[in-house]
Amino acid sequence: MIIVMYSDIVKKGVARAGHRSLFKALGFINEEFDRPLIGLAVAQSEIVPGHLHLDRVAQAAADGVRLAGGVPVKFPVIGVCDGIAMGHEGMRYSLITRELIADSIECMARAHAFDALVFIPNCDKIVPGMLMAAARLNLPAVFVSGGPMLAGKTPEGANLTLTTMFEAVGAVAAGKMTEIELSALEDAACPGCGSCSGMFTANSMNCITEALGIALPGNGTAPAVFAERLRLAKKTGMLILDVLKKDLRPRMLLTEKAFMNALALDMALGCSTNTALHLPAIAHEANFKLDLALLNKVSAVTPNLCRLAPASTTPIEDLHFAGGVPAVLNELARKNLVALDAPAIYGTLADSAGTARNRNTAVIRPIDNPYSATGGLAALWGNLAPDGCVVKQSAVATAMLKHSGPARIFDGEDAAFAAITGGLIRAGDVIVIRYEGPKGGPGMKEMLAPTAALAGIGLDDKVALLTDGRFSGATKGAAIGHISPEAAAGGPLALLNEGDVIEIDIPARTINVRLSENELALRRERWQPPAPRRTGGYLDRYAQQVGSAVSGAVFSS
Repeated sequence: MIIVMYSDIVKKGVARAGHRSLFKALGFINEEFDRPLIGLAVAQSEIVPGHLHLDRVAQAAADGVRLAGGVPVKFPVIGVCDGIAMGHEGMRYSLITRELIADSIECMARAHAFDALVFIPNCDKIVPGMLMAAARLNLPAVFVSGGPMLAGKTPEGANLTLTTMFEAVGAVAAGKMTEIELSALEDAACPGCGSCSGMFTANSMNCITEALGIALPGNGTAPAVFAERLRLAKKTGMLILDVLKKDLRPRMLLTEKAFMNALALDMALGCSTNTALHLPAIAHEANFKLDLALLNKVSAVTPNLCRLAPASTTPIEDLHFAGGVPAVLNELARKNLVALDAPAIYGTLADSAGTARNRNTAVIRPIDNPYSATGGLAALWGNLAPDGCVVKQSAVATAMLKHSGPARIFDGEDAAFAAITGGLIRAGDVIVIRYEGPKGGPGMKEMLAPTAALAGIGLDDKVALLTDGRFSGATKGAAIGHISPEAAAGGPLALLNEGDVIEIDIPARTINVRLSENELALRRERWQPPAPRRTGGYLDRYAQQVGSAVSGAVFSS
């Protein structure tokens, strides 16, 4: 099959002699001008543990491209480490990079006329940002991530994850742990490179690439330090030439069927609530509308089969050894909850999941014996969230699935964290952190520090936390986020007073404040919007452009 090369517009003809001279300055030889130009979008850096080793993954992918007859060209992509950015102003710069990533890849791909792209991400916003770029550009594309970090171990052999560390901070504040013990955990919790070792946002999104059919089996679960990861990258590099020959483009993969498969996998795995932000944004680029109503529709019929960290102490590596994403998809297919005839870069999902075997039913519950009959995520509505909000119900203690209590109001994360660690929160309280939404933050900070502190103190199964911000995939407990409309837009969260009674009923999918419509209307008349938080630069531009969390926090056109 003859490949029509888009890159010829920068390589061929007398008029492109100047272009070729620049390629030759890079070390190109004439023979390479007759081969496809494959861009490798690589998020390697020395500040993100999940990205530290991506140079090796990228080199393996580049080797695969050359083996298959293409010319690989690497270019850099930014990425924020959410863990390092957590709990301070840096977290405002996390979600907002998703749009920067998509935009910058678009610029690089169009400016340099790549024929196809290999995307090499690993951590939280980088995967969805790259998926958005893939859908927008619609050039032949494949994904290979850096893989998850292995779990840390205590001297007794117990599993440790990043969640352990943030919860330990709360334990120290409560006098349940010494600083010496905390220091020992620091040395052991994150043993090396890779995305953090639970079903947090990075691993959630990397697993979802498999369900979308745009990555090879194992992409979401093969550990970062295994040679299997490098072999996977090499195969991916080789595969992009086949994808190019077939002219298989992302929008041919990212169909309604693919997104329904992704949602079903999301529910079965108990993925991060951030997927409720990222999947709608990716779908938006693929011209498909994915909303919270659809999320709830899938959750209602899809059982939760996995309880990985933070819902348990089971790390992502155990899911890999149990059969990974293909085994989970195979379980779901037994009840026709996924469509294995959906196309994938290597054929169809059936080619990987059709014969997959569940090797550990303690890690992947059989479809007839799930952890729960409904999925890991749920969307709630009510007079406190007219447009909706999201909770990871698989990580909520049974006693907190229904809860009512007095509102404890905090206009920002820092004040709430100080109250929690200062012993000012009591069992039964409902902590409200507002003005942290996409516009109001701006940047929609993750609230891992407060939720982890509650867990460390021992209140995660006795206190609810509500916010128009969002949560880390490492969060557990009755943590309800993305409340929309956000407070800065005049949403009901802005109208709450200290002591108002909030009623949460996750099984019924409702969240309300015990106030009449007349009282809410009176408060709305008196409400004065706060002055926008002006910081200058990209944050200000982001606040002016970003839309609602329930629509994926995408930019309005």
